[in-house]
Amino acid sequence: MNFSTDDSDGLSFWDHLESLRWTIIRVIIALTVLVLALFGFSDFLFNGVIFPPLSSDFVFYRGLCYLSGLLHVPALCPGEFKIELINFNLSGQFMAHLSTVFTVAFLLTVPYMLYEIWKFVRPALYDNERKNIGLVFFSSSFLFYLGASVSYFLIFPLTVRFLGTYQISELVPNQISLDSYMSTLFLLTFAMGVTFEMPVLAYFLSRLGIITRETLKAGRNIAVVVILIVAAVITPTTDPFTMLAVAFPLYLLYEVSILVCKPRAKEDDEE
Repeated sequence: MNFSTDDSDGLSFWDHLESLRWTIIRVIIALTVLVLALFGFSDFLFNGVIFPPLSSDFVFYRGLCYLSGLLHVPALCPGEFKIELINFNLSGQFMAHLSTVFTVAFLLTVPYMLYEIWKFVRPALYDNERKNIGLVFFSSSFLFYLGASVSYFLIFPLTVRFLGTYQISELVPNQISLDSYMSTLFLLTFAMGVTFEMPVLAYFLSRLGIITRETLKAGRNIAVVVILIVAAVITPTTDPFTMLAVAFPLYLLYEVSILVCKPRAKEDDEE
């Protein structure tokens, strides 16, 4: 018996419920497989992905040093540094291992989850809705991972470098806990992933008639100020380069949001 959703009509409520059950089961299986796989690659996950931003050998810092040489601005290069983490709790490292594996597995499963949701709701949609919603699902996944990548390669390293080496006095050495580091990493990554969903949100709001393309264009100046403030808060460093490096992709997202919004209807302009 085939439990997958298809385009056939006449499915009863229990048929849809059964289809939903198997959709959830497939997602759980995919999540479980990823969790087990990540446990097998724990050394690469932590030493190759999670912890590299703690030292000046990280790709972003090396890129800054290369850029500082091209522009002849030595201040851009962060110099040699290495931040060490400490663990306070007896089970701290084990719990950090578990939470990291499950969090990363969940993030990697997001596209498959969206695909399964798309398969489930697809029969109830019209042809034009299927095309638009499918594009929205794909765009949502792409933008989320793009935002997460910007956070990992740009915002998080800047935050770690500044806060991890900042001292009010040499008498107060920094002792950064493993839990603090991990929570900051995942919080910033998730926050930027959600922030990059701005064009998708704008698309839906415009389809609901809440905003229009002209609305966003009229508020562009205010949006620039808000973006600069948000960038200043996200990047605790004092130099304008890092702030602009964060503000620029956010501004591009705003411009993309303008493009995906529906223009104001002609009859509204005549009124």
